[in-house]
Amino acid sequence: MAYTIPFDLEIYRTQMRQLLGDNPGANVFWQALDFAIEAHDDQWRKSGEAYIMHPCSVAKILAEEMDVTHPEILAAALLHDTVEDVEEITVDLVGEKFGQYVEAIVDGCTKITQFTGDKQTHYKMIHRKIFSGAALRPEVMLVKLADRMHNLRTLSSMPQHKRQKVADETIDIYAPLASALGLFSLKREMFSRALSYKFPKQSARLMGQIKQIGEAPAVLDIVHQLEQRAETIWFTCRVNIRAKGLWAYYDAKNRILRKEIDNPVEILIVVENTAACYQALGILNQAFPPLPRTLRDFIASPKHTGYQSLHARANIKGKEFLFKIRTEDMARRAQRGLFKGWSSKNSTQRRFIREIQEMFDALGSDESMSYRDMIAASGKKEIYTYTPQGDLIYLPVNSTVLDFAFRVHTDIGHTCLGAMIGNKRGPLNTILKDGDVVRIIRAERPIHFDLKTLELCQTPRARAELSKTFKIRSQQVAQSIGLSVISQEIRRYGLPADLLARTDFNKLLESLDLKNIDELYLQIGEGKLRLPVLIDRIKTILLPDHPPLIRPTGAFNTIELTTLDPAFIKISACCKPSPTESRLYGLLSERGLSVHSMNCPKLETIKLQREDIVYVRWKQKETFVAKKQTLVFMAATRQKIMMYCGMAPAEMKLLDLVVLSKSPTATPDWELVFDIPSLYDLRQVLKHFDKSELPYEFDLEF
Repeated sequence: MAYTIPFDLEIYRTQMRQLLGDNPGANVFWQALDFAIEAHDDQWRKSGEAYIMHPCSVAKILAEEMDVTHPEILAAALLHDTVEDVEEITVDLVGEKFGQYVEAIVDGCTKITQFTGDKQTHYKMIHRKIFSGAALRPEVMLVKLADRMHNLRTLSSMPQHKRQKVADETIDIYAPLASALGLFSLKREMFSRALSYKFPKQSARLMGQIKQIGEAPAVLDIVHQLEQRAETIWFTCRVNIRAKGLWAYYDAKNRILRKEIDNPVEILIVVENTAACYQALGILNQAFPPLPRTLRDFIASPKHTGYQSLHARANIKGKEFLFKIRTEDMARRAQRGLFKGWSSKNSTQRRFIREIQEMFDALGSDESMSYRDMIAASGKKEIYTYTPQGDLIYLPVNSTVLDFAFRVHTDIGHTCLGAMIGNKRGPLNTILKDGDVVRIIRAERPIHFDLKTLELCQTPRARAELSKTFKIRSQQVAQSIGLSVISQEIRRYGLPADLLARTDFNKLLESLDLKNIDELYLQIGEGKLRLPVLIDRIKTILLPDHPPLIRPTGAFNTIELTTLDPAFIKISACCKPSPTESRLYGLLSERGLSVHSMNCPKLETIKLQREDIVYVRWKQKETFVAKKQTLVFMAATRQKIMMYCGMAPAEMKLLDLVVLSKSPTATPDWELVFDIPSLYDLRQVLKHFDKSELPYEFDLEF
C-alpha cells in the first residue's frame, strides 16, 4: 500500500483554535501537538493516512463532539500513542515535559506490551489497566472512547478478523461505557458502526427499514399536527423525528439483532427555555392525551448523568409513541454528557463522577468479577427509589434491596438483612420498582452473604463490595491452610520449630518479594508458591550451614477445616465428595481449595507432586451448617418414610416433606428439607438413613 494521504496541519490548527477559544492554558496543547508531530513523523496507518492524523482526530472528537476542552486532557489525547508506538518516548519523559496530570492520562491509555502468557489473559490485563487508570483519572476513559470512535470511523481499511475483534470489543465494552458516562451520541454511533461490521447483511436491511420508519406518513402527520397547534398559539418550537438506530435493535443478552422493536421512533420537541418545556407538554397533551402514569419529569429530577428532559407517551392509532421535550442546552447535554469544562484535578467532584470512579476501580481491581456484566448493568435504564426521608436514590432496572443499601452507604449494605418497602417487608434480594420507598433493616454485625448474592446485584458498588468481602473470606481460609502446610513441611524436613518466628525471617520474605508472613501463608494456601521453592530458600538464606535436606516422600500434608465457606471451598463436580467423609483430597489454587474424593478418577489423569495435594478433613462438631439441606428418596412407602423421619436424630429439624411423583403410586419419590446445626449432626442423619436401606440422593448445600 502506498502511504500517500497527507494531513493538513494548518487547517487542523485553525479548527482547534476555534474550539479552544481564548483558553489561558492552551499552550500545553500546542506544545503537545508539536511533540506528537515529531514523534509520529514518517509513521503511517493501514488506511494510508499519516499517523499523526489519528491522535489529532482523537483530540478533535473530544473537543468538538464531547465538549471536553481542557487543554491538558487534549494534550494527553495527542500523546496517547507515543509511549506505545515510539521506542524513545517513555511515560516519565511525558511527565517531565507536560506534567504529572498529562502523564497519568497517557499512562492509563498505554497498553501492556511486556507480557508472557495466553492471549485471553493479556487481553483482560489490558482492559483492567485501562479501568485502573480511569478509576484515578476518568479522563483516561474519555480519551479511550474518542480513540475508539476514530478507529471505528477508519475501520474499513483493516482486515476482516481485525474488524470483527474491534466490533465485538466495542459492543461489549466501549459503547455501553459511553452510555454509562452519558455520552449518548457517541454510544449510538459506536453501536451502529460496530453492529454494521458484526452483522453486515442484517444491518443493511435494518437501516433501510429504519429510514422508512422515519418517513412514514403516520409519523409525519403527528409532527404536522404538533407544528400546527404550536403555530396557532404563536408558540416557538422545533419538532424532529428520530428513528431509533441499530443500537436499539441489539439484544445484548442473546447477542443478536432483532428484526423489529416495540417503539422504533421518538419525537423530539425542542423549545427556548425551561418554562417553555412545560408549555409544550400542555400542547402535546391536548393533541395526544398521554398514557396514564407515563409522564417522566427529568427536568425537576435530572438523571445522575445530568440528563434533563420531559418524557411523555401517547397511543396514537394503536401505536405507542415517546415524546421528549427539552431546551437546546438540554439537547446538547443529552448527546455530549456533563464533561464540558470538567477535570478530575478539581478538588470536589459530582456524585456521578465519584460513582463512575467506583465502577472503574471495581472493574480494574477485582479479577473475579466479569467486567462485561458490570458494564452492561451500569448502562441499564434507571428507576427512582427513595429513602424514608425522601432522598432520591437512582438505581439500574432490576436492582435489589441490597443494591439500594450499598448505594446509601457501604456499612448499611454490609449489615442489610432486608427492607420495609412501603409497608411490606422484603428480603435483601427483592427487586425494587420505580417509586419504591425503602427502609433498610440492619443487623448489628456484618452479614455473611451467600456467593449467589453477587449475581443478583446490579450496581457496581454492591458488586465491588461483595466481591471484596468474598475475597477477604477466601484469603482468611487460604492463610490458615498456608500456615498449617508450612508448619507440617518444616517438621517433615526436621527444621527448627521456631523457624517462622526468627528475627531474620524477613530476609526470606524479601527474597520472595513478599511484604509480610501473612502474604507467605496466602501464597502457599492459594498454590501460587510451591513448597520445594520455599524450603530451598529457607535452606539457602536462613540455614546455609544446615546439612543437605532430604526431600520427604509418602504421606501428604493434612489440613483440618471448620468452615464450609464456598468463597474458598469448592466441592468438585467430577466426583461430588461429601465433607462428612473422614478423609478427602484437596488441590490448592488461587480459585480456592478443590475437594475430591479418595477414588476420584480425574486425579489419576493429573500429574501431581506430593506438595501439590493435601489430605482434607473437617472438624465436624465445630463446622456450622448454615443452609437448609435436602434429601431426595426414591420409591419409598409413606409408612416407611414417616417411620424413619420420626426416628431421625433429634438435631434434625424437619422443615418440609413432599411427594415428588406426579401420578398416584404406593412407592412415590419424596423430598425432605431440614435444618441441621453441624457437619457432625449431618453425618449422623446420613448414617441413620443409610441404615434404612432407602435409596436417596444428597448434595450438600453450603
